[in-house]
Order: sequence, then C-alpha cells, then structure tokens
Amino acid sequence: MELWQAIAIALLYYLSDSPWPFGEGYYVLQRPLVAGFLTGLVLGMPVEGTIIGATMNLIYLGHITAGGTMPGDMALAGYLGTGLALAAGLDVNAALALAVPLGLLGTVVWFTRMSVDSIFVHWADKFAAKGDIAKVGLMNWLPGQILLFVIKVPAVLVAAIYGPDLVSTAIAFVGDNVLHALIVAGGMLPALGIALNLRSILKKSTIPYFLVGFALVAYLGLDIIGVAVFGVIMATISMQFMKKSEGGEGIV
Repeated sequence: MELWQAIAIALLYYLSDSPWPFGEGYYVLQRPLVAGFLTGLVLGMPVEGTIIGATMNLIYLGHITAGGTMPGDMALAGYLGTGLALAAGLDVNAALALAVPLGLLGTVVWFTRMSVDSIFVHWADKFAAKGDIAKVGLMNWLPGQILLFVIKVPAVLVAAIYGPDLVSTAIAFVGDNVLHALIVAGGMLPALGIALNLRSILKKSTIPYFLVGFALVAYLGLDIIGVAVFGVIMATISMQFMKKSEGGEGIV
C-alpha cells in the first residue's frame, strides 16, 4: 500500500465520525458497505472492496449505540479491515474474521474520546459564565475534532502502511489450518448479524412479510431488487388498510 493510499484511508476513517462535510458520517460514511467501496476505490479495487464491505455490513446489522455505548467500531472494521484484506489478498470470510477484533479495538478509541471530551464541557462552562457565547460554540466542536483527528488518523495511517505485511506474515506463520478456521468463523458472522437484526424487528405482525420475502427468493428466484419492489408494494397496501381501519380515506 502506498503512502497516499494509507493517508486517504486514515482521513476517510476520521471523516466517518466527524461533522464534515455535511454531518452524514454516522449514517453514511461509517457503514462498512460505504467504507468498503471507498477503500477499494482508493486501492484501485472498488468491486472487491464493495464485496468485502457489504459482507462486513451484515455483521453490524444490529449495531446500536444506546446510551453512549459502542459495541464495535464498524467504521474501523470497514476502512482498515477492507484495506488490510485487499492489500494482503485475503479471502472475504477471512477478512470478516479480521474485522471483528478491529471493531472491538475501535471501542478503545471511542471511550477514550468520550472520556477526554468531557473536559471540554467544563471549558465551555467557563466561557458561558463569562458570557462569551462565541467561545462556548467553539468549545463545542474545535477541541473535540482536534482530539478525534489526533487519536484516529496517525494510528490508522501506521496500521495501513505496515499492517498488510504483518497480516501476510501472520497468516504464513499460523498455517492453512488456522486460516481455514478463520474463514469458517468469518462465514458464520453475517448470520449472527442477521439474527441480531431479526431479534430487533421480528414480531408477530412482521413475520408474514419475512416469510413472503423468503418465498420470493427461495421459490421464485427473485433478486434483491425484485424483493424490494414487492416490499414497497406490500407496505403501501398495508398503510392503506391501516388508514382505512383508523377512519381515514383508506382504499377507494
């Protein structure tokens, strides 16, 4: 991996958790699917990067940051995990096994950031006591973004430069049996992500929709676009019946 590519990946990882350019980081740039595509684009392998990122995204389908907790840093898994996998020539499932520890490692960055950011709140309080509203606003973003840049960019830059060689050396050291075990374990992780997502959304009222989607794929062989079209149609019809039952206009 060249230096400029490592810098680009590190900056993308920073942007995924920052308000720049439009504040869409958490909802767009943090997602492994997007991260995989962008990382692959930087490395000249956008298709391969998208495949790895999309597969990683399945692991994080049930990702929720409730109450300030961070179960795993999906952005670090997406950007650095995809970069290391592409640079080291890893199989998709082996890349998944690599993404999980990276995601867990990213929680250290998250909690460090949250802990240190609490200091900046007191700085803002001091300026508020003096009536300096401009500096209160400044304290709400400038120190936090400097800290975020410092703790994210250098670490990912170093990991992106030296990581592929370390990964290749480690794989050569552990041998084919351990690598096969990682690939098998990685292949099971998307199922875990899907199960966590279903646990959140699957209720008695939504089970029929799940079964219809399964039947469309299993028996009619429809692709994801076809299933999505049927889903939109069924959702529209359901909304119409709900309006009718609530005394609205409903279906005419």
